Amino acid sequence: MSQALLHDLKRRRFWRHIVGHALSAVGLIAVLAGLYDVFFPGLAKGVGTWLTLATILTALAYAFIRSWPRPIEQQYEAPSVKISLVRGDILDQATDHLVIGMPTTFDTETPHIIERKSLQGQFIERLYGGDLKRLDTDLDQALSTRVPVDAIAKPGKTKVYEVGTVAVLQQTTRCFFCVAYSEMDQKNVARSSIENIWRGLDQLWRAVTDHANGGTVAVPVVGLGLSRLSQILPAQDSIRFIILSFMFACRRERVCDELKIVVQPAQYDRLDRMEIQAFLMSLRAS
Repeated sequence: MSQALLHDLKRRRFWRHIVGHALSAVGLIAVLAGLYDVFFPGLAKGVGTWLTLATILTALAYAFIRSWPRPIEQQYEAPSVKISLVRGDILDQATDHLVIGMPTTFDTETPHIIERKSLQGQFIERLYGGDLKRLDTDLDQALSTRVPVDAIAKPGKTKVYEVGTVAVLQQTTRCFFCVAYSEMDQKNVARSSIENIWRGLDQLWRAVTDHANGGTVAVPVVGLGLSRLSQILPAQDSIRFIILSFMFACRRERVCDELKIVVQPAQYDRLDRMEIQAFLMSLRAS
């Protein structure tokens, strides 16, 4: 049994579901047994013990089947889109469009400015083979129509673009959406805010609408890395934040076929995944 499954089974929500479904099953069986006794009186005489045992076992089996943790996903009809939550590494999603958070200066130099272990650092190493020159060329081309809004005196890049700017790096079969939602200071310390992330997500969905041509877009849990928002926006809240922003955008216009939120294993195992599934279900159109 996996650690993630054990974590789910320890949640109060799981056992509340068990109790609720079990009581529902007992109620239904009691009603059916009562109707049977009305139409065929006396036929059940002498089997009360067996009937009680069968009722308990049936109710428990039904409750566990209905409550057992399943893949976290939800298909919607209006808008027609799917949202899923998966455990893994976003850079391993080989066929999906990827979302990569960056600072408003679009710095790329590792390791002095961009930490190699960060998602952006791993993106540079694994998907660009550490070739900063090629990445900078692609970023410059993607930003060629954007006008910087400021400049900052610091090591590395000094042009500052508007919060929410998305540099779309076109690949052969997919896109990398590099969205700027953190800001560098003169010491190259990146920080962000709830407002910056919301604005970045809003601009991200607009860019996805224009460039993704449907398909699946994989996004990491935002705000947990160098943007330094983990105390304000923990993983559970960040996931709900992403989902809400995406659903608002989908009700404005079609964004993509599926949003895949990819959560690192250590974070995934600590999530209340049943709560997230309940949240996804609550967003279905009434």
